[in-house]
Amino acid sequence: MTTQQFPEPTAGALIFNPEGKILLIKSHKWGNKYVIPGGHIELGETIEEALRREIKEETGLDARDFEFICIQEFIFDDAFWKKKHFIFLDFACKTDSKHVVLNHEGQDYVWVSLKEALKLPIEPYTKHLIEEYLKKHPEAKT
Repeated sequence: MTTQQFPEPTAGALIFNPEGKILLIKSHKWGNKYVIPGGHIELGETIEEALRREIKEETGLDARDFEFICIQEFIFDDAFWKKKHFIFLDFACKTDSKHVVLNHEGQDYVWVSLKEALKLPIEPYTKHLIEEYLKKHPEAKT
């Protein structure tokens, strides 16, 4: 097992479908709670390139119209299955499809409203992202 020497920058996104619902994925890496798609930023890759790649790998979806929402620090939190230090760069984006093809990282998925999402077993960083999105977009509360 390698020891992490530096925080790992990651990018993730709330993905909105044409009906305005977001995609949440149930992940064994997060205690079978719902999370947003995302992952590490590779060396030489822009944040947007990483988001497009991670979303495509994890969901099969093509994403567009990225909007930065917030940064979150994750320092050895028990919410994740491994002891890691992440820096989460969180965005919102859109997709034109609802057809999801999960890779091995996701066990199930749902398309839900923001309000419905907050009632599901979501991990705390996804919850915080949704709350930050709602602060920036109060019209989305309906």
